[in-house]
Amino acid sequence: MPRRSVQYTTSPLLASKTPVWRSKFIVAGIALGFIVLAARAAYVQVIDNAFFQRQGEVRFTRTLELPANRGRILDRNGLLLAQSVVAPSIWAIPEDIERDDPEVKAKLRQVAKLLGMPQKDFDKKLEDEDKTFVWVKRQVDEPIAKEIAALNIKGIYQRKEYKRQYPEGESAAHVVGFTNVEDNGQEGIELAFNKELAGKPGSRRVIKDRLGRVVEGVGEQVPPSEGKDIQLSIDSKVQFFAYQKLRDAVTFHKAKAGSVVVLDAVTGEVLALANYPSYVPDKRQNLTGEQLRNRALTDVFEPGSTMKPITVATALEAGRIKPQTIIETSPGRYSLGGFTISDTHNYGSLTVEGVIQKSSNIGALKISQKMTPHEMWDSYTALGYGQKPQIQFPGAVTGRLRPWKSWKPVEQATMAYGYGLSASLFQMAHSYTAFAHDGDVIPATILKSPDPAVGVKVFSPQTAASVRRMLQMAAGPGGTGPLAQTIGYSVGGKSGTAHKQVGRGYASKQYRSWFTGLAPIEKPRIIVAVMIDEPSNGSYFGGIVAAPVFSEVVQQTLRMMNVAPDLAVKPLVITKGVEESF
Repeated sequence: MPRRSVQYTTSPLLASKTPVWRSKFIVAGIALGFIVLAARAAYVQVIDNAFFQRQGEVRFTRTLELPANRGRILDRNGLLLAQSVVAPSIWAIPEDIERDDPEVKAKLRQVAKLLGMPQKDFDKKLEDEDKTFVWVKRQVDEPIAKEIAALNIKGIYQRKEYKRQYPEGESAAHVVGFTNVEDNGQEGIELAFNKELAGKPGSRRVIKDRLGRVVEGVGEQVPPSEGKDIQLSIDSKVQFFAYQKLRDAVTFHKAKAGSVVVLDAVTGEVLALANYPSYVPDKRQNLTGEQLRNRALTDVFEPGSTMKPITVATALEAGRIKPQTIIETSPGRYSLGGFTISDTHNYGSLTVEGVIQKSSNIGALKISQKMTPHEMWDSYTALGYGQKPQIQFPGAVTGRLRPWKSWKPVEQATMAYGYGLSASLFQMAHSYTAFAHDGDVIPATILKSPDPAVGVKVFSPQTAASVRRMLQMAAGPGGTGPLAQTIGYSVGGKSGTAHKQVGRGYASKQYRSWFTGLAPIEKPRIIVAVMIDEPSNGSYFGGIVAAPVFSEVVQQTLRMMNVAPDLAVKPLVITKGVEESF
């Protein structure tokens, strides 16, 4: 039987006979295509939809970080040293801005003016129309941001951010430090406690269009965890006063720089840590390393005469001398190991108390010869010399104190009056806690700690009391630091003057001058150390340059702490005749 065929037309030109199997094949192919598409759709949307969901999210879904409000830094009385304020950042999508529109052009000029940006710089940020994101300016004041938002310019947007404010400005800059534009700590307390202050940012899931604009939010919003407040031991009033007096002294003496450290002799708290030159933490344009360096903690130098009371205390504790033991210093020069050590005068026979009062180098070295190097080294290290200060602050240096086994006799002699080792001003102030705290060296802290400190015994209370009397003599008439006297409070301390090291030698006309002491004498409440670097206005002795700053800081600080005066002392007017060995 012949096969049947389909005739599509009666036209003799177009007539063709198509087999039935071909038409069925085409229909079957179309059906199979639909089945494959349906299977693929089921696979994409049902079986393995997680992968494609992720790909879609990568392209259109974003996680926006919700910044946490950084914690505050407070002084011991709760006054603000640093806080965060809302400071929106301005950003733009250049291709969305209709810059050909005269009205938009006028608004853009207004934006540049509000931001304080030169029109040329502002236009340069927006000139690339292929960009879908560009920062215009980070962290602007909120009132300015509101004015910009009110202009309602398509393509100009804002993001909520925070910036730090520092109410105490340059006086507390080296304590507080600062953050960068990303709100991360860079210096000072901002760096040391960055983790606690920063908190934890939150997050928000959103869908964005191809131009980066938020279309809608998806999922739950995770709120930010705010940063913790940090309360310091610093008293902002003491800090400001110390900085002010330091700045005046550095300026008057035409010095290179200076530092002041104020410690609470009972708790070990740092009440002030001032340096000059300084800087304004939230205005750091043209900032130099000279301004940025926290000299009280980072600069080390030979302590000079500040070490003499420690040498005497070590010998007293070992039973080698008594306060009235006679030390022969004639003729004012002493040769040892090929070196000649001298005093400014021939003091003749001095008691141990007189050695400290007159600051005799020869007296100190002869006392050191009554001890072994090991004994001196043990005492120095127990007081923190050659040790990294255990304070919650970045950048504190160790200083240098060589092992006692390598000391030569001349080196032991020079260390007795503060040469051959190095320390920071902070270490010098901290070592005097042993005299103020009945022989115990107490830990120092930059955080508020009202409880009395528990120290480590280095000297007996009797030794500490004897040295305090010697320090009082050194700061009184006939001593090297009478300008340290204050009205109403008894003081004691030791001045020092040292040639600055330059390479392996010493500069002949460059000095560091300092004064370290405590007050009141019987029950010390504070320890104050002052250092002036390279005074060049004619005077350079510590008793003339640094002691007056000590006097003013002590008097003002004790009054602020409501410490009752222990005597009536008339201030001494002495401008010449203060001499010391160094």
